[in-house]
Amino acid sequence: MFTGIIEDVGVVRAIDRRGSAMTMTIESDVVVDPRLGASVAISGPCLTVIETDPAAETFTVEVTPETYRRTTLGSLEARDPVNLESALTLDDELGGHLVTGHVDGTGVVTGTRQEGNATIYSIRPPGDLLRYLAPKGSVAVDGVSLTIVDVDRTFSVSVTEFTEAETTLRETGVGDEVNLEIDVIARYVEQLATGDGTGSADLLEKLRSMEER
Repeated sequence: MFTGIIEDVGVVRAIDRRGSAMTMTIESDVVVDPRLGASVAISGPCLTVIETDPAAETFTVEVTPETYRRTTLGSLEARDPVNLESALTLDDELGGHLVTGHVDGTGVVTGTRQEGNATIYSIRPPGDLLRYLAPKGSVAVDGVSLTIVDVDRTFSVSVTEFTEAETTLRETGVGDEVNLEIDVIARYVEQLATGDGTGSADLLEKLRSMEER
């Protein structure tokens, strides 16, 4: 699990493509010595460390065919920046929201505008993800935990100057593709409400109770 609070913007040093899969070596002076087999979120997707080189401040991960197909990692090239976050430990602070590193799909940035000291990004998601997005809800964009401002056929998020400067969003513009992970809680709510019906009544009753408080 992750929080969507980016630790570092690393740099892709080498890529070895093998059909619809690949390995990728990344340099980071923050995430410099993850253990073999550890999980690291790289611009959203959770990947497994298969090699480390502390002296060079690099580590290598492998990208499976499924991740290659469903995310933007397949389009990365050497020298590209990537958002990095190590997996949570039990004593870590949950500063963003619960993020699994399992990307649900990719969206396209359709517009940006300034609003005070923040930038509003408008993103067009796959149609089947729209129902999971709600104003004031959470979404991970390229691994960054963000709050949704509004939702129509697109959704918008507000990005502070600090978050923009400290993540790859500083280099993301109109027409760029981004990895999206919806809030995992939204999926469980949908399952309860639309599954076999056994959980629907309890869920609705709990929601009514919350509204009455």
